Amino acid sequence: MTATTDETVARVVRLESGAFSEAKAILYRAYKNEPTFKFLFDDSRAGYKQRVRATIRELINLHFSTGQDVIGLALDDHLIAVALVGSPDVRLNLASQINWRIRMMLTAGMDCTWRYIDYHKQIHQCLPKDLHHELPLLGVDSQYRNLGYGKQLMKAVENICAENPRSVGIGLDTGNMRYLNFYKALGYKTVGEVTLGDVTESVLFKSCQPSNKAKSEG
Repeated sequence: MTATTDETVARVVRLESGAFSEAKAILYRAYKNEPTFKFLFDDSRAGYKQRVRATIRELINLHFSTGQDVIGLALDDHLIAVALVGSPDVRLNLASQINWRIRMMLTAGMDCTWRYIDYHKQIHQCLPKDLHHELPLLGVDSQYRNLGYGKQLMKAVENICAENPRSVGIGLDTGNMRYLNFYKALGYKTVGEVTLGDVTESVLFKSCQPSNKAKSEG
């Protein structure tokens, strides 16, 4: 775990593979009760929690293996929040990730794997075609929520975006109304919706290069 900035409340850290277990645990707790995941991985069938764990594990593995940023917040040496930051230079087509797909099918099952791939494709169709960052997974550990760490994590993500002149902004999605309102309060705009069973997944986007745009237009 390598510190990148010093914060008075929490440090922003760029995670390395040694933090894999901590990151997986935080993201599992963040997503296991989310409506989107309940639909994608069928919480009505036995083994739901195992399918969620497997999916988060394989997504983190894929992120590390493709050299993309995994950042977090830490208090002392304790990780309290995680975000997978999808690079604009690595536009992943999950259907073409053969090794990832095989591991997913062996752990999450064939139906859930293809359902996730289709969901991923629909989300991408709503987002801008220009190069941009994406947030496939992010979460603050349960005991640290509602303390401002979510905003701090998003600010750290936006700083990464702003440092890359090739990126026009950040795309993300949520099927949770509470988080939808949180993202909108941070300036994210709804650019599309995807229907997942009874869940309406909102796809959001925020520009993070206003100064660069102004220069290019001037």
